[in-house]
Amino acid sequence: MKIGIIGAGNIGGNLTRRFTAAGHDVHVANSRGPHTLGALAEETGATAATIEDAVRDAKVVVVTIPLKAVPALPDGLLDSAADDVTVIDTGNYYPQQRDGKITGIEDEGLTESRWTERQLGHDVVKVFNGTYAQDLIDKARPAGDPQRVALPIAGDDEAAKRVVTGLLDEIGFDAVDAGGQDESWRQQPGTPVYGLAADAAAVRKALDAASPERTAEWRA
Repeated sequence: MKIGIIGAGNIGGNLTRRFTAAGHDVHVANSRGPHTLGALAEETGATAATIEDAVRDAKVVVVTIPLKAVPALPDGLLDSAADDVTVIDTGNYYPQQRDGKITGIEDEGLTESRWTERQLGHDVVKVFNGTYAQDLIDKARPAGDPQRVALPIAGDDEAAKRVVTGLLDEIGFDAVDAGGQDESWRQQPGTPVYGLAADAAAVRKALDAASPERTAEWRA
């Protein structure tokens, strides 16, 4: 299926590698234009695209850009995607390190991905946000392998979560359902599951151990 990836940093680049290797039609875009993505396209067979072309008719759209850049995406961007498009959000809020204060998150108490949903006007599935980019390459394992890593996913759209679970399986990972979007704080930066590379049981235990209170490091 067509997968549009917005963002070609470490996570976006390695998702391009993994999804093309799984046989998907990947169109990858960044803020600087397709002419800057020639090497990645040549390496993977993906199509270097504008943001608008990457999303057009896509069945899956991956948004993997800094949170502070999400509001600058074109208005109505997802209107041209497939009617049943699944939108993946890999983003994290780094107020001190990168993003500055985002009022909706800090003052309204929105989870990071709930805030992103409001910017995009579409449900998202939060996944890959706590995964080291290189782990997407190095830690992929076939189903049933005792060393297979599980990744938490959160979202309100059960059909979209099934799509994401299938994609994870294709690229060598299990999925652990972390609940709806209002529970996605369990996998935000500073939580036990953030950066964890472990099996499903360990991921569930880490999710259960999370606290909704943001520590000082993760507040503006």
